[in-house]
Amino acid sequence: MSKIALIAEFEIKPEHRDAFQALMRTHAKAALDHEPGCLQFDVTVPRDNPNQVFLYEIYRDERALDEHMSSPGLADTRKTYAHMIASKRVTICRVV
Repeated sequence: MSKIALIAEFEIKPEHRDAFQALMRTHAKAALDHEPGCLQFDVTVPRDNPNQVFLYEIYRDERALDEHMSSPGLADTRKTYAHMIASKRVTICRVV
C-alpha cells in the first residue's frame, strides 16, 4: 500500500483570513494528535496571495484517508469554515 497525499486549496474571504488560518492550524494538530494514520499535515500560505491557504496532508494509506474524511472533527471544521471561503479545490494523490 502506498501513502496518500491530499492537497486542498482554499481561497479565503479576506475578512476571515486570520480566523481560517487559526482554525486550520487547530484542525491539523487534532488530526496529527488523534489520527494515527495522519503522518503529516501542513498549513501553508503562498507568499504572493495571503488569501489562499493550501493544506498538504500525508496519510498512511487509503483507509487512513477514509477515516479522516469521515471523522466528526472534519465535519465540524467544515461547518465552521463554510462561510469563510470563496472556493475550495481538493486533489488526492498516491505518493510514489
